[in-house]
Amino acid sequence: MYVCNCNGIRERQVRAAIEAGAARPADVFRAHGCKVQCARCVCEMREMIDQSREALRFAAE
Repeated sequence: MYVCNCNGIRERQVRAAIEAGAARPADVFRAHGCKVQCARCVCEMREMIDQSREALRFAAE
């Protein structure tokens, strides 16, 4: 599924960028060599980043 239609970034690509250390949507775009266009995807990327942080936090407990 596409997260960013403007840049053609798929959900698995966003997750891979997060696993590689992306902490902000800007980091996800940078990892794929592109820039934000319309910004509709930014909220979804933030949610994915937050979910990843929560999962790591619970795993550390």
